Amino acid sequence: MHPCNSPSAHTTCHIVRSLLFAPANRADLVLKFPRISADCSVIDLEDGTPVADKSSARRGLAELFLRTRESGFVGRLGVRVNAPNSEFFADDIKAAIECRADVILVPKVEKPDDLEPVTRAIQSAGVDIDVFAGIETAAGVLNAAQICRCAPELRAVIFGAEDLATDIGARRTVEGSEVLVARSMVLLAAKATRILAIDQAVVDIRDEALFKRDSEAGRNLGYDGKICLTPRQTELANLAFSPTNEEISYAERLIAHCRNAYTQGIGTIDFEGKMIDAPLIKRARDILYLRQFAHHDQAR
Repeated sequence: MHPCNSPSAHTTCHIVRSLLFAPANRADLVLKFPRISADCSVIDLEDGTPVADKSSARRGLAELFLRTRESGFVGRLGVRVNAPNSEFFADDIKAAIECRADVILVPKVEKPDDLEPVTRAIQSAGVDIDVFAGIETAAGVLNAAQICRCAPELRAVIFGAEDLATDIGARRTVEGSEVLVARSMVLLAAKATRILAIDQAVVDIRDEALFKRDSEAGRNLGYDGKICLTPRQTELANLAFSPTNEEISYAERLIAHCRNAYTQGIGTIDFEGKMIDAPLIKRARDILYLRQFAHHDQAR
C-alpha cells in the first residue's frame, strides 16, 4: 500500500488531548463534566480526595458514575485510584471495575509489577478497561521503558512533574529545565511502545499564558495531550494538541500532491521546496486524522 493511503497510526487508540480531574468527594465538580469538552474525565480518589473522605468517596463512586452519565455525559470517564503502596489500592481497583470505568489511572507507578493487580483484576472481571500509568518518581522514570510494555491494557502514561520534582529535590522553574530529561524519557518510552503520552500539569491555574507555553512545549516534544485542572485548561489543551488550520492545509496539499505523483509513477517527490519521504507523509496523515477532533470542538 502506498504511504499516502495507509491508515493513520492514531486509529488504533483513543485521542486524549485533555485529561481533566475532579475530586471524588466533590460531586458538584464531577457533575460539571458534561459541560466540559475533555477527551477523558477522571474522578480522583487519590490526591484530590482527603484521607478522611477516601472510604466514603469510594462507597459513593457507583452512584456518582450513574449520576454523571444520567446528566448527559457521553465521554470517557475514568477513576484515579490511590498509589500501589496505599492501603486503599485494592479496594479502589474493585470499585472502579464495578463502576465499569472506561479508564483506571494508577498514580506513582515505579515498576511493571505495580500494574499487575489492576490488569489481573480487569482480566478476571472480563471487562474492557484501559489502564493509564502515572510516572511521577525517579524510579518510575528510570523504569519507564519496562512499564510501557508490561501489559496490553496499558494505553497511556502520564508524566507527573510536580511529584517528580519533590522526589528528586529539584527546584521548580517556569522553564522546566529541571524535569526536561525525565519528561523526554517518559515520552520516548511511550512512543516506542505506541501508547499515548500525556504531559505534565500546570498548577498555576490562573496563568493562561504559562499553560499555553507549556502545552506548546509538550506538543513540540511529541506529547499527545495534557493534564488539566480546570475547564479553561481543558479548552486550551484541546486547542494546543489539535492541528492548526495552517498544518491541516499543508497536509491536505501534500497528500494530494503525493497521490498525483504516485499515479504518474514518480518516486522522488519535490513538494513546495522540500523533498518528501515516508516520515513526512505519515506526519501529514496523522494531522488529517486529528483534524476531525478540532472540527468537533468548533461545532460544540
